[in-house]
Order: sequence, then C-alpha cells, then structure tokens
Amino acid sequence: MVISNSAKLDFQMGYLVVRSAETTKIFINEIGTLLIESTAVSLTAALLSELIKKKVKVIFCDEKRNPSSELVPYYGSHDTSEKVRSQIMWSEDTKSAVWTEIVSDKIRKQKEFLDYLNKSEAELLGNYLKEIKFADESNREGHAAKVYFNALFGKEFTRTSDNPINAALNYGYSIILSAFTREIVVNGYITQLGLFHDNMFNQFNLASDLMEPFRIIVDRTVYNMDHTEFNHEKKMELVNILNDEVIIGARSEFVANAIKIYCKSVFNALNDKDVSLIKLYEVP
Repeated sequence: MVISNSAKLDFQMGYLVVRSAETTKIFINEIGTLLIESTAVSLTAALLSELIKKKVKVIFCDEKRNPSSELVPYYGSHDTSEKVRSQIMWSEDTKSAVWTEIVSDKIRKQKEFLDYLNKSEAELLGNYLKEIKFADESNREGHAAKVYFNALFGKEFTRTSDNPINAALNYGYSIILSAFTREIVVNGYITQLGLFHDNMFNQFNLASDLMEPFRIIVDRTVYNMDHTEFNHEKKMELVNILNDEVIIGARSEFVANAIKIYCKSVFNALNDKDVSLIKLYEVP
C-alpha cells in the first residue's frame, strides 16, 4: 500500500483509516507493506503500534520521495532471545557455505537473464559460476556484476554514476531490502549480524546478504523502463514487484511470499548446517 499525497492516518476497529479529500478504510490484516511516500502525511501512535503488532513493514520516504527509513520492532518473535543466541553461534563454515549458495544463485540468475536477452556475456557469467570457490574467495560475484551491468546498460555504465538507471535500481533494491528486513525480524533474528556483509555502519547486513538473488527481479523491471527519467510512475512499478509471481517449492508465489519461504529455508539451513534446505526461486 502506498500513500503518495497529504493525508492523516489513524487506527479504528482493526482498520487503517486514510483521511484526505476522501476517507478510506483498509483492513490492517490485508496490508503487508505500507510505503509513506509523502512527508505531508501524519500518523497516530495508536496506528504505528498496531502496524508493529500486525508485523506490517512501514517504509518512510524523504522529501525527494526516496525510501529513507523504516519502522522495525524490538521483538519480532516470541522466542527472539533464543533465535539471537543461535544466530551468534552460527559457525563460520556454515555461514560461508550458505553464502556460497547465495552468490552462486545470484550469478546463475544474472546469467539466465542475459541468456533471455541473447547477450553473449552470458557465457562469461557461466564460466564465473564454474569458478566459484568456497565463500567466493576469488570474488566471482564482483567480476560477474561488472560484466552483467555493462551487458544490460552499456560499457560506460557504472553503479556509482548519478543517473535515472541507478536511481531506479537503488529504489527497487531498497524495496526488496525492506521486505527482507521484515522477514528477518519476524523470524526472531537481528539484521545487523550478516553472513558476508559486516559493515559496522550497516544495520541491515543480514538482509543485504539474503536479498542478493532477488536483486535480479529489480534489474529485469528497470531494464524494461524508459531510462530518460525516474518518475513517480516508475517508482510505483518498482513497489509493485513484490506482487510479481515466481516459482518456489514447485508452486507459483508472489515475490513477497517467496521471500518469506526463502528466508525461513535459509535460517533452517544455518541452524541445521545443511545448505540443501535452502529453497531457491525461479522466474516463470
């Protein structure tokens, strides 16, 4: 759900009430993510409390309408303390094994997308996939990323440039990151302790790890956009990718549900020390 214009939001009898030119009521149990795109929106403390209880992901945007922060509960699960203790005890070997699977799947999906576009660079990504070492010690992920983005957006493209393509990619990635942060907290874990990412200034290290294979969903959407400007319409298209469908566990699921299934499977793999438990998605 997206709130784009000036409005007052409050809570009433199980419903989120949106008061603007007209009054609209939405049953909170039907909301997975609430994106507050305008800074001219006010919310009551009662509503925020209820959104936290119902585990709704709330994302706030800045004056430029770019995601800048989110509402994260202190406790997402009744057994959070136990989950955090187990998270701290994950062995380096197990974390490295899971990270190897995640990186391999990311490069595999990048290759599949380039194959779909009939890009010759897909062959090089296939070679990188074969060369991946334990914990990706040789950084095949980094090499693959450069080849992949240049194949999609041209030889002059870099991820550090200030242009509409990067603005769209960053916006889409922030939506995916928020969805992963929600699932990590809901499952009782903390987002700061990652598998590979360990930046002391990044409070979402674990979400940054787990989301890697899902970045390609954003890439596909951005690739098909007009790249002359990044406007509101395109932002809404990226917000809606959580409602796209993928295949996971031999079933068609919305991306938001696939993230839930995938995250739970990764936690099972980490706790049981068995990477075969990880459930990966496929694009239909």
